[in-house]
Order: sequence, then structure tokens, then C-alpha cells
Amino acid sequence: MCGLRRLVAAGWLAALSLTAAAQITLRDDRGATLALAAPPQRIVSLLPSLTESVCALGACARLVGTDRFSNWPASVLALPKLGGLDDAQIERIVALRPDVVLLSTSARVTDRLEALGIKVLVLESRDHADVKRSLTTLAQLLGTPAAAERVWAGIERETRAAVDRVPAALRGQRVYFEVDSTPYAAGPASFIGETLARLGLANAVPAELGPFPKLNPEYVVRLQPDIVMALKPNLAEMPKRPGWSGLRALQDERACGFASEPYELLTRPGPRMGEAAGVIADCLVGIGSRSRR
Repeated sequence: MCGLRRLVAAGWLAALSLTAAAQITLRDDRGATLALAAPPQRIVSLLPSLTESVCALGACARLVGTDRFSNWPASVLALPKLGGLDDAQIERIVALRPDVVLLSTSARVTDRLEALGIKVLVLESRDHADVKRSLTTLAQLLGTPAAAERVWAGIERETRAAVDRVPAALRGQRVYFEVDSTPYAAGPASFIGETLARLGLANAVPAELGPFPKLNPEYVVRLQPDIVMALKPNLAEMPKRPGWSGLRALQDERACGFASEPYELLTRPGPRMGEAAGVIADCLVGIGSRSRR
């Protein structure tokens, strides 16, 4: 009888240990703690970079809904679209019975969702270190911690390959990368700025202005960047902006206008940053070949 009791007790302790091991406790970018009894099986993502990260980590099948802008990989296009940062559709989110909702720090619905008893995880990626940390946090959430290192290794591998393709003559060139035509630019401290630096380029925007500063248009003219990068339609209309026809980079065709799909890739801080580095390298190869004509 004593032996049976010991066996039952051992089994109970083992089950308790397994339950404890399955429990997940994470701290998000607000400093708030998320506790789950087990890895989530029903996930809503309200940010494209987080949607892409979940899929890159091998958990696309667990997504039950996304924001309207999530479009990669193609499989997420079939999922319910639940609005954006400013107009997330709370009733539809609740109806999907998510185990967790992934949000950015700028989302307006965080408090409302938590008040309704929905678990949320808030993540924000402004630079490369943030992206790596977000991938690590998501991999822990999904119960697949080793996957984060695999994804990050892929980003590094693709970035190194892009670095090798940058024409030597363009290294050190000062780049103005426009993220919005108002204009907002990608500064050195942003994930875009860090990718440019990895490729051996300088940033025309001073670091003290922050990661994504809004600039006076006249200030951009005074900067006289060596290379201009922007969304293709925005690049096409730049010469019409007051004074911008005087930008030598535009006059000399030392510019890259990206179509919407690759531009989205460039402006999302997630698992495709290595691929984004390759897109920029392609642009630089094109500038290099034009310069040799």
C-alpha cells in the first residue's frame, strides 16, 4: 500500500512539474506581465511585423485574425481583418476567442481589451536589438524558444550576403531614406538606419534628431544627401517640391524609388530584415552601374 501511495505521489508531482513547465510568464514592452497556462493556440495580431514574426517562427496556423495591413505570408490574407492601430474592431476580436492579442505600444485598444478579460502582449521594435528581443519573446510565448535563434541567424546570413554586393565606390555615401512624404526620414537609430549602416552607408540625418524625425523640407535640401531612397511615387514627385529640384542626388539619378511591395518590406521591423537589406543592395548596384556609364 505504501508503494502504491508513493507511486501516486510521484505521478502527482510529475504532473505538477509538467504543468509548471507549460506555464508561460512574459514581460512586455509596457513592463506589464503576461501569464498563460500554456502556449496560445488562438492568436490575433494587430501589427504586420508581429504577424510576420509569428509565421516566421512556425506558428502561422495559430493566427485567427490580423490587422488590415498584414499581407505576408500569403496565407494570412484569408484571415479575418480586424482594423488597424486606431480602429481595431473590438467586438470581432472578442468573438474570435483569442488566447492572446499581439499589439504595438501605439495601439489604442490595449486597455479596452484587457478590461474585457482578453490577454494582450505589447511589443515595439524600433531597432535591430528590439527586433531580436521581440522574436525571442514571441518564440517563448509560442513554446518554441529555439526558433528565435534560427530566424535571427537567417536575418544575419541574408544581411551579410547583401553587404558583399554593395559597390565599394558607394560605401560611406550619405543616404536620405524617406518613410513619409511629409517628410519623415529614417534616422541612424532606426532599424532602417541600422541596416543602412550595416551596408556601409552613412545617414544624411543627424542621430540627435531621433529614429524617425519629421524634417523641414528646406532642411533636406540643405542636407544634400548623396543618395535618396523613397516610395516610387514619392520619389517621382520630389522635384516638384519647393527647392528639391536642386538636390544633386535627383539630378544625377543617384536615387531609388521602391514599388509598394518592396517598400513595405523595407519599413517593417521583423523577420524579413535580411531580405530588406538585399533590396537596398540591389538599389545600390543599380546606382553603381549608372555611375559607370
